[in-house]
Amino acid sequence: MDFQLNKLVIFGVGLIGGSFALALREAGVVREIVGVGRTAGNLAEALRLGVIDRAAVDVASAVQDADMVLLAMPVGQMGSVMQAIAPHLGARTVVTDAGSTKCDVVALARRHLPGHLARFVPAHPIAGAEKSGAAAASAELYRRRNVVITPLPEIDPAAARTVRALWEACGATVREMTPQAHDEVFAAVSHLPHLLAFALVEDIASRSNSEELFGYAASGFRDFTRIAGSSPEMWRDICLANRTALLKELEVYQAQLDRLQAMLEQADGAALEQVFNHASAARNKWIAENNNN
Repeated sequence: MDFQLNKLVIFGVGLIGGSFALALREAGVVREIVGVGRTAGNLAEALRLGVIDRAAVDVASAVQDADMVLLAMPVGQMGSVMQAIAPHLGARTVVTDAGSTKCDVVALARRHLPGHLARFVPAHPIAGAEKSGAAAASAELYRRRNVVITPLPEIDPAAARTVRALWEACGATVREMTPQAHDEVFAAVSHLPHLLAFALVEDIASRSNSEELFGYAASGFRDFTRIAGSSPEMWRDICLANRTALLKELEVYQAQLDRLQAMLEQADGAALEQVFNHASAARNKWIAENNNN
């Protein structure tokens, strides 16, 4: 990059926001990183680990003279934070987010940041882990990962270029799509899998013999349900924010389950094998094409 940020402010210094901070610090493109959050203990840990340079409790002083503000909290908190920062943003401050849904975030920005839409760049880094908090942050998190930005019609091209350049400095590949297309895609390949993983674990945990069942669970159960260890608050917000697209995906998935149920009832091994072969080939192809991720 041929420029530096003098001041980056991150609301939500957890895995996502903290990793952004560490990657940019390692790339040498930011002079000061200010953290804002709900939990004093997490901010203290972020300071101790060198993720941020200082913590702020006053929103006005935090965003004053900021080159960029990153909103990296759960999407359910976006509206209140946007409302809080709106009166204090500088005319040249770029605001971006890292939310997993985009239509709702764009709607919130239109409501709470109407005078700043030209400098607001919605974004979604496609990276994560089950761990959370500043201690989980890593400068490596975004390397060779995709980041989707969904620029608004009002966008100042310079703001979009800045956000793109910063994610590229983190090692990511930046792609663009509309907010609606984004939410439809990720309802299928991210939000639905998380919902299913949570549902399966809840089903097993609610049974009277759950301890016995968990006692026999092995790698297949572990691998399928790994993402059920993710933040319940974050995934509650994501599912509700993208519920229209997610409900459509649930309908499609339910139809697939009904199809498999019919095959089992009819003891149709050939049909089951055909489904399994098609699914196995599709997954193996995907793995082969993404073996660097």
